[in-house]
Amino acid sequence: MTASTNPNPEETTKPKSATRFIPVIVRVLMGLAFTAFGLNAFIPFMGQGKAEMPQAAMDFAGAMMKTGYMFKLVGGTQLVAGLLLLFGLFVPLALILLMPVLVNIILFHVFLSPAPGAFAPGVVLIVLELYLAWAYRDYYRSLFIMRAKPH
Repeated sequence: MTASTNPNPEETTKPKSATRFIPVIVRVLMGLAFTAFGLNAFIPFMGQGKAEMPQAAMDFAGAMMKTGYMFKLVGGTQLVAGLLLLFGLFVPLALILLMPVLVNIILFHVFLSPAPGAFAPGVVLIVLELYLAWAYRDYYRSLFIMRAKPH
């Protein structure tokens, strides 16, 4: 008997592309960023930065802190969602929780603190968010049912 090649081409294994790791890398990067930002709300370890914030931005940040809960709520949301992303748990939910935070980061810089370099982290994070939302898009299909009915 001679050794033959596999007659069924569907059974042959193709080498897997390295691109399959991109969603994992993006998820971990976002998880690290939001875990750090969230922790910073409770244990401040990040510097204030060198640039002075405009008065409107300082008033907004001060008002969030003066509520006694809003700054911690946003930080807690970032921390929990960041940890979920890091551990790969409930990723679609974590992305939904982070979207309003990211929109606010962008709008904060558009309206209150439009320094040229200040947009970069928010833009990078929103691009990563949109990429992951696309990568996990099948999990969001049921959210876009116009006339959903309860079970």
